[in-house]
Amino acid sequence: MSAVAAPAASLYVDGAWSDAAGPAVDVLNPADGTVLASIPSATAAEVERALRAARAAQRAWAHRPPMERGELIRGMADVLADHREPLAELLSREVGKPLAQARAEVDFAEAYLRYNAEWDRRLEGEILPGDVPGEQIHLLRVPVGVVAAICPWNFPLAVLCRKIGPALVTGNAVVIKPSEVSPLTTLELVRLADERFELPPGVINVVCGARETGEALVDSPLTSLVSFTGHRDTGKRVMARASAHLTRVSLELGGKAPAIVWRDADLDVAVPAIVSARHTNAGQVCTSAERVLVHREILDAFTDRYVAAVEALRVGDPLGDVDMGPLASAAQLAKTTAALEGALAEGARVIGRGTAPGGDGYWHAPVVLGDVEPRMAIMVEETFGPITPIVAYETLDEALALANDSRYGLSAYLFSRDYPTIMRAVEELDSGEIYINRTLGESVHAHHTGYKESGIGGEDGKWGLLRYTQVKTAYHHHG
Repeated sequence: MSAVAAPAASLYVDGAWSDAAGPAVDVLNPADGTVLASIPSATAAEVERALRAARAAQRAWAHRPPMERGELIRGMADVLADHREPLAELLSREVGKPLAQARAEVDFAEAYLRYNAEWDRRLEGEILPGDVPGEQIHLLRVPVGVVAAICPWNFPLAVLCRKIGPALVTGNAVVIKPSEVSPLTTLELVRLADERFELPPGVINVVCGARETGEALVDSPLTSLVSFTGHRDTGKRVMARASAHLTRVSLELGGKAPAIVWRDADLDVAVPAIVSARHTNAGQVCTSAERVLVHREILDAFTDRYVAAVEALRVGDPLGDVDMGPLASAAQLAKTTAALEGALAEGARVIGRGTAPGGDGYWHAPVVLGDVEPRMAIMVEETFGPITPIVAYETLDEALALANDSRYGLSAYLFSRDYPTIMRAVEELDSGEIYINRTLGESVHAHHTGYKESGIGGEDGKWGLLRYTQVKTAYHHHG
């Protein structure tokens, strides 16, 4: 594998690269703790300059034919396809996910762009009859203006493209803020695209930094929409700050997904699906199966097979042939360690434990817990790490009540071969998306949204794309 080259600059504004003037943040390799790059943070003044560039460019961008906007997005998708391997390696190094999962993320990012580019000929409004003679009413879909795309560290490329694809095709300009934990793939994608076909100045801008940079984006009256993916508490602060200017927000804020295993479940399907849904990206996925609810009749059979599968997971160098790499940061390792210690202090018991490398890096072995009670913190608070609590239940009523007893409502899983059971669960689960007899993973043309404290708004598909538009009504009187 080739060495990671430090980005040439950290600030991309109005079609030009430069180094930001704020304090530098080290980007670390989570596998060994070494510094990959040191990225200067954008100051509030530099964020404002990026927003002004976006505002100045947006109207001309919106006036371009939609097909031209689609061509730009397809061009960025081509860049992802042509540089799949180096981008995947860079992603693996900065996040710690296995290389195979990093390749899948690059592919998913490309798919997001290609799907949204297809909307260049599908954007439509409505024509209504007027209430008076000689009048028509036109409902037009128009861009919101300037979008602040604040991206998370766990899927930096996929979520970036999930946001900028629909934003750009609908005529918005964007200011991107990648996570300070994993900004390198974002900077590299924009650099490669700019080198290939010169991005329209001001239409795409990048500012790097941590909390202060994000706050400057949210606080500015130049921002029309904040599209944020991240922690629930940060999302609440985003919403509160955005209210000062009534700035629109779209928030995806994590989850505590239950996986219900009904008594007739096919364990050949359920076990590997939940193992994958719990340990992909070391469990650092908002839709990860964080609570496993198993019918008591099959508890022992499920647990034996699940523990064996977890203990067989290959944990190691993410650039190698492994199933799980390290956690992404020291903060994530501390959070996961504290969650496990808290569960044990509350009376849970380790019934399965995999292996993990020692030494430097943010390594945590996958762990399975038994003797878990529903109100333990490990069943309530988002863990975002490779710990599986298993709880038994007796009836479907009990399972659905346990599943819905959460402040979160992003995703849920159900494993059953009984059609009435499946349909009742789909009807009653308080979750924005439900995976039935399969592991995690959204489709670009569906809809990804959370209920309750998992967020508001949503991404993907037609309804996600329309979040980046607003309706303008024109009364045409020709009588």
